[in-house]
Amino acid sequence: MNRRAAIRNLMVAGAVSFFGRPLKAVAPDDQPDFVIRSDVRLVLLDVSVKDRDGGWVSGLSKDNFRVDENGRRQDITVFANNDIPVTVGILVDTSRSMSPKRAEVLSAATTFIEGSNSNDEIFVLNFNDTVKPGLPKDMPFSDDVRQLRAAISRGFPEGRTALNDAVVDGLRQLQQGKRDKKTLILISDGGDNASLHRRQEMFDMVERSAATIYTIGLFNAGDADQDPGILKRLARITGGLAYFPDSAEDMTDACKSIAKDIRTRYTVGYPPPATNGGLLRRIHVRVSAPGRAGLMARTRLSYRYEQATNQN
Repeated sequence: MNRRAAIRNLMVAGAVSFFGRPLKAVAPDDQPDFVIRSDVRLVLLDVSVKDRDGGWVSGLSKDNFRVDENGRRQDITVFANNDIPVTVGILVDTSRSMSPKRAEVLSAATTFIEGSNSNDEIFVLNFNDTVKPGLPKDMPFSDDVRQLRAAISRGFPEGRTALNDAVVDGLRQLQQGKRDKKTLILISDGGDNASLHRRQEMFDMVERSAATIYTIGLFNAGDADQDPGILKRLARITGGLAYFPDSAEDMTDACKSIAKDIRTRYTVGYPPPATNGGLLRRIHVRVSAPGRAGLMARTRLSYRYEQATNQN
C-alpha cells in the first residue's frame, strides 16, 4: 500500500486532521465546527522544510522529524513526502482600493494556477462588499486553467472589503473538497470594513481548520485600507508564508514560490493525546539530518482540541 492510500484509509476510518469525523458536503450554514475531538485518532500536519539558504529540502524520512505538542514528544504514525494533490481556494480582493493593482493580481494568480498539480481542485472567491464565487454555481472546483482564469477575471473592483467573510467562506468551501491537504491563498491589502464576521470569529475558525494559508499583501505606502499585520498573522499561525511584493514581477515570483512550497511539503501525522493540556495546543516540529545543518521546519503553530460529547 503506498503512502497516499494509507493516508486515505486513515481519513476514511475517521482519523482526520482537525475534524471531529469524516465530513460530507453541506451547506455553509450547516458546516460543523472545525475542531479536534477526543474520538479523533490523528492530527495531520502540512510541513515545509528549507535549508539555511532558503532552498526547499526534499527526500527526508520520518526519522528526520520530531513533533512536540505542549512540550511533549509525539509518536509519528503517518508520513508522506510526495507531491499530494491539494484543495486550493484563491481569495481575491476586488474592493475599490485594489483597482490600481488589478492587472498584477490577474497575472500572478494565473501564474499560480499554471504551476499547480494537474490533480489539484481549485476554487476562486472574489470579495468586496460581499463574497462571490468565481466559478459557476454548479462547479464548486475546477482544474481547468481557462475556467479558473475566467473565475479570477470575473470580479470587478468596487465597494468595500469583507476580508473576514472571505476567509470564513473559503475555509468552509475547502472542507467540501476531496483532497487531504487544504490551502488558501489570500490576495488583499489586509483591511476589512464590510464583514459580517468579526475578526476574532475568523481567527477562531482558522485555529480550528487544518488549512495552510498563504497571503499576498498589495498596497502602497499610505494606503488607508492596508493591514499587513493581519496577513502576517494568518500565514504565521497556519504554517504558510506572507508576501509583500513591490512590483508585478515580484508578485509573479511570489505565486511561483507558493506553488513550489505546496508541491514540496511533507505530511506528518500523530494521534492527539487525550491528556495534554487545554483547548489550544501548541505544536513544535523540528527536523534534522546527518550532514545537513540548519534545516528549518514550518507548519501551523497550534490547534484547538475539544472533548467529544455523547451523540445519539
